[in-house]
Amino acid sequence: MDGTGRERTETAAETSAEATTEATGVRSVRRALDILGLLTEDRPAVTLREIVDATGLAKTTVVRLVQTLEQSGLLWDTPAGYTAGPGLWRWAHLAHASWELPRETRKLMRELAEEQQETVNLFMLRGLARVCVAQQESPQPLRHVVRVGDELPLWAGASSKILLRTAPDSLLRRIALDSPHGEGHARQLRVWADLAAERGFAVSRGERDEGLTAVAVPVVGRTGAVVAALSLSGPSHRFPETAVPRFAEALSAVSRQMSEQGFDHPLSPTR
Repeated sequence: MDGTGRERTETAAETSAEATTEATGVRSVRRALDILGLLTEDRPAVTLREIVDATGLAKTTVVRLVQTLEQSGLLWDTPAGYTAGPGLWRWAHLAHASWELPRETRKLMRELAEEQQETVNLFMLRGLARVCVAQQESPQPLRHVVRVGDELPLWAGASSKILLRTAPDSLLRRIALDSPHGEGHARQLRVWADLAAERGFAVSRGERDEGLTAVAVPVVGRTGAVVAALSLSGPSHRFPETAVPRFAEALSAVSRQMSEQGFDHPLSPTR
């Protein structure tokens, strides 16, 4: 084999080794994130045994990952188990500062929830999902709650119809393929989006969650494009057809004020 042949062989071997190392690194990151994902409000601490059972990983692998997370300050060892470490608090504080809406916007949402007695949500588009970037819960005992940061599908929901009104056919097709309805659902999404654009608001009744109704309107950014969807949601029996115009009018008044104040957010396409 001449020098060129050896060089090619060595290059191929190096490339293969780099790919293997990269794949191993990605796998380790995913496993670490899976462990952190076990922590919730209902389960603020997890034991080593619970991590092994939940992930299906070997105990030695879990120990190694946990030790790395501890060293990075992302996990903290307590008598009750492993809980969120100070490193996560620092990141959470940074995320909160970046994601939190202006005080005036939050005040508008709070007043709207109090006035209409229903939950107010603000959604923005991200890939094939809509992300809840702000919420003000209804003061009523029976209410609809979505946590800030939750990603909901775009194949249903009043907010989706608002966010998709200028979406290209290619995006609608991808959303439809990701839905339980199949590729043909793209046509329905276009009908919904066009109707929402014509009416200035959208309504959904039990499309994703049975017994849940929502009304949504667009929030326009500095360029005039729709950057978010503002919605009221709650039990369907509190959203009769006769109440929809009232909800839509109240939402539109608030969304106009948001737009006039200059709505901005890290997810905004105008950034």
